Amino acid sequence: MNVNYCLRRAARFHGNNTAVHHEQQRITYREFSNHVEHSARRMAALGMRKGDRVAVLMSNSPAYLNLYFSLPLLGALIVPINTRWHAKETTFTLNDSDASFLIVDERYLDVAREIRASVPSLKQVLYCGVGDCPKGLIDLRTQPPDATVIFEEPDENDLVGLFYTSGTTGGPKGAMLSHRNLYSNAVHCLLPPSFMLPETCFLHAAPMFHLADIGALLALTLTGASHSFLASFDPELLMQAIERYRISAVILVPTMINLLVNHPALSRYDLSSLDRVSYGASPMPLPLLTTAMQKLKCNFSQGYGMTEMSPLATVLLPEDHRLDEGFTPVSSAGKPILGVEVRVVDVNDVEVPTGEIGEITVRGPNVMQGYWKRPEISAEALRGGWMHTGDMGRFDEEGYLYILDRKKDMVKPGGENVYSPEVESVVCAHPAILEAAVIGVPDPKWGEAIRAVVSLRPGASVTESELIQFCRARLTHFKCPTSVVFTDTLPKGGTGKIQKSVLRERFGVESRSAAT
Repeated sequence: MNVNYCLRRAARFHGNNTAVHHEQQRITYREFSNHVEHSARRMAALGMRKGDRVAVLMSNSPAYLNLYFSLPLLGALIVPINTRWHAKETTFTLNDSDASFLIVDERYLDVAREIRASVPSLKQVLYCGVGDCPKGLIDLRTQPPDATVIFEEPDENDLVGLFYTSGTTGGPKGAMLSHRNLYSNAVHCLLPPSFMLPETCFLHAAPMFHLADIGALLALTLTGASHSFLASFDPELLMQAIERYRISAVILVPTMINLLVNHPALSRYDLSSLDRVSYGASPMPLPLLTTAMQKLKCNFSQGYGMTEMSPLATVLLPEDHRLDEGFTPVSSAGKPILGVEVRVVDVNDVEVPTGEIGEITVRGPNVMQGYWKRPEISAEALRGGWMHTGDMGRFDEEGYLYILDRKKDMVKPGGENVYSPEVESVVCAHPAILEAAVIGVPDPKWGEAIRAVVSLRPGASVTESELIQFCRARLTHFKCPTSVVFTDTLPKGGTGKIQKSVLRERFGVESRSAAT
């Protein structure tokens, strides 16, 4: 099976279902399938061929959804671009992928103009946005289609696209994902008790360049569910969309959930249609999860994975989201999804006993073929046939996986291993704290010390000393921050993750050892 099958099945068995509900548009799956074919023929008429890398720099929209199906139908490789990247990162990605085409909408015209001359492989910049096509670009929407092109059925190991990581270590790397990878993960999403049903109304609120959204859209299409779109995240616009389209399911990162449940207008909108909020991409502090469950009054599920795994590896189901005292799995990442194996290993890649900490590794049909033009890094990441995630974790006796930290984010004061999500969860429990992140900073006495970088709720206040004492009342001494930095906002990447690499650059100077 392949990605193309997902839409063929939807058009055949759910042809009259609404595929796209956006603004005044309602498009059935049968109509959407025709639109996809016409788009593929238009791109073929412009010279696009099988194997061409096609970069997409667009906001969430029905047109983006179309490209996720029309490009694989043509056999071209989609290269989704993080919309929050600097022009230099975008230029790097286009050059690294040898992109022949770049497709943009009205929001990214300036970026396209800035980088065009710096990408020698780029043949054409295509416009697929709202309004008239700007001068110098080719309007993809109005090109006459090539009626003669014959679409070849892809092999399951043919690549669908290059999906670039955020580049926090060593620059962006293009994960090569095949039809088998993406289709397998879409099916995996449907195997647990799933919210992806024909009657599901799903809102693309997380960015569509991200693998979490891509995995969901394929599974949703398989079931004949409907797609709505939020061009870019804004908590009030999200609430308006839920009310307007009667959204039943959405995927958000914890930062988005935090902004949503703390928004002053939350009570003014009818969110009663919302049945499921899925979250992932970064740790969810338990105080935030508790608040979200109490305020939104819907089911929650968590997915753990990464780009290289198409992206899902484990899931924490709604029935595991229990807040009763003593139920610890609510703080876990759940259990491996069917069809995917997960192990925790030591430095020699030997599986460790239950309860012991090690690196999380994953094996299954969803795991990437490797990194584009990075054979050495690919061999290291995929050694022994297992994807080495760089995440530290452990299994409990019931098979729940606990993600403790990224290897690079772990702090070691006095040689002790401290996992930042545990500390961040305690810091976020203080009523004055809106967001928090923990980093390690050099310390002359302990080698490394813990620093909390925090933003406050509107009108709230807390001193550095008060916050440190708050943590000391709830954590072992060596796990507590010894310094606190207050900032208006915490820097975030395109997916909403807090960028700890930026925090380390800004606030990673030697510790003052405010507390000893």
